Amino acid sequence: MKNDDENDDFLFSQEMAGVHKLSDNNQVVYLKNHQKAARPQTPDVTEPENILTTGFLDVIDCAEPLEYKQAGVQQGVLDKLRQGKYPLEASLNLLRKPVETCRQELFSFFLQAQAQNLRTLLIVHGRGRHDESHANIVRSYLAKWLRQLDEVQAFSVATGKDGGAGACYVALKKSPQAKQENWERHAKHSR
Repeated sequence: MKNDDENDDFLFSQEMAGVHKLSDNNQVVYLKNHQKAARPQTPDVTEPENILTTGFLDVIDCAEPLEYKQAGVQQGVLDKLRQGKYPLEASLNLLRKPVETCRQELFSFFLQAQAQNLRTLLIVHGRGRHDESHANIVRSYLAKWLRQLDEVQAFSVATGKDGGAGACYVALKKSPQAKQENWERHAKHSR
C-alpha cells in the first residue's frame, strides 16, 4: 500500500512541475466585455492625487446598511441599485487588506472605471460582526470615500448573490461622452 502512495506522490509532483502560484494582485475583475475596455490603455503619467482621506472616521454600526444617493438622484435609481437590477461591469475585492491599501486600490479602480465609462460597480469589503472589527472599519471608510467622489451617484448594500452585507453596489454618473451619445440616440428617434 505504501508503494502505491509513493508512486502517486511521484506522479503528482511530475505533473505539477511547471505550475506556479497565481498572484494575489487580482483585485479587479471585469464582469463583462465592455466596448471601451477593448481599447489599449495609454499610461497616464499625471495620475491625479488621491483625494480619499483617512482622517476622522465615524464608524457605522454593523446593523446599519450602507446606502447613499446624491441630491437630485431619483429614488428609483437607488431602489433598482439596491435590488441588483443594474448589470455589473466590474468588481473590486478589498477583503482582508490594510486600510491604506484599500484607499489606494479604490481610487485607482475608480479612475479605471471612469476612463472606461463604466456605470455600475461591485465592491467587496467584507462584513464585520463587531463595530470595531477590521472589516467594519474598511466598510465605514468605504462609505466615507464613496461620498468624496463626485462621480458616485449612489451606493447600496449588495444582494445576497453578490455578497450581501459584505459588498456594495456603486452607480457612477454618465461621462459627458456617454451623455452626448445618449442625447444623439434619442434625438434621432424624436425626429
